[in-house]
Amino acid sequence: MSDLGPLVDTRIIRPTEIAVALGLVGDTDLLRLKAIARLHARGLPPDVGWEDLLQEAFTRVMVGARQVPAGVPMVAFLAGVMRSLKSEHWRRALARPSGKDQWLQFTRQSASPRELDWPDPRPGPERALMATQEIEAIQRLFAGDLQVQLILTGLGEGLSAEQIRAEHRISKIDYEAARKRLRRGLLREGLTCAPK
Repeated sequence: MSDLGPLVDTRIIRPTEIAVALGLVGDTDLLRLKAIARLHARGLPPDVGWEDLLQEAFTRVMVGARQVPAGVPMVAFLAGVMRSLKSEHWRRALARPSGKDQWLQFTRQSASPRELDWPDPRPGPERALMATQEIEAIQRLFAGDLQVQLILTGLGEGLSAEQIRAEHRISKIDYEAARKRLRRGLLREGLTCAPK
């Protein structure tokens, strides 16, 4: 077993250092954190929004409920706190009795699974309208960028990056530059489907 000694910084930063680190979180970092919060908020109970996750992560770090190790970037640490909060919300949601539990209890007493009224997995009209509006906003946002439009079309058809580049004869460098423009534009406008 090797001794890492001075290579690993195991100290926890003090509250004053936390305040300085949080003050250094810039606009770009905040956009990243918002995107991460949106990602983690998907599928959570409806009473928990992405803003709630982000705010709770900042709060827990500022009050000292989460100890920040030295040498860990603040954005990465806050992303980890949000992931932990997401798990915490799921544990709470699964622990409390709900309409879903009652529905499952009712279905167990039913004679045949064919007689059950299964929930419809398709999106409802509100969700479909929101998706349509978001797609229209994305199309307006990138109306003048042909490469981004080609990437969006390819992604919509389920193509991989390599397939999109080959089909439209886009170099790897141009594809990556267009993908970055796409991602930054989506994050800047607060749209939720920013590609990685």
